[in-house]
Amino acid sequence: MSKKNTSGISFGGKGYYIALILCAVAIGISGYLYYQNINEEDPQLQSPTSSVDVLDPNDVQAVATQPTLNGPTSGTTAPTQPVKKPMKTGMPVSGQTVAEYAMDCLSYNPTTRDWRVHNGIDIAAEAGTIVCAAADGTVYTTYEDETMGTTVVIRHDNGYVTVYSSLAKELSVSAGDTVTLGQAIGCVGNTALLESAIGDHVHFSVTCQDAPMDPMEFLELG
Repeated sequence: MSKKNTSGISFGGKGYYIALILCAVAIGISGYLYYQNINEEDPQLQSPTSSVDVLDPNDVQAVATQPTLNGPTSGTTAPTQPVKKPMKTGMPVSGQTVAEYAMDCLSYNPTTRDWRVHNGIDIAAEAGTIVCAAADGTVYTTYEDETMGTTVVIRHDNGYVTVYSSLAKELSVSAGDTVTLGQAIGCVGNTALLESAIGDHVHFSVTCQDAPMDPMEFLELG
């Protein structure tokens, strides 16, 4: 009569597979706990997409095609500067220029016998010769100057002003009159005490925007 094995445990076919499943579960749990501990200790191993913003391709295209405000815009044109018509000018009297314009150097004055600046030109002519307006304009004032004698001041377009001094006392215009190029405003005299040594003449000076200007440059405008 045979004896039964009572000292060990006998496993059948089903018991063997159950043991394998339990071992696999134990290994899976151990691996999960191991990697969980690593992730908690080193935050750099976490997913890089958790803190990085990903640009939408549509947004990138919109930024690249955004127009700039520095360049010219469509439908606009550069402003054009107004064109000034040339001014017609002419000599106020026919005669010889005996003293030139000299504001950047000193000019000798035979009356005062010294050297000084000279803001116009002196045109010698016979007493009584008609003096004319050098351009179209309006008579601003007429007056008796203590040193330059009988004087007429005419305003013109674009900020030009012409001044005629050492005229005869009898004038042909008065303040407020509108004059044209070549219109008589007075006659040649010798009323400028500061230039009496020159004799009969007209002292002709010009300003532009209140700044002295060479009268010859003004006459070249015409």
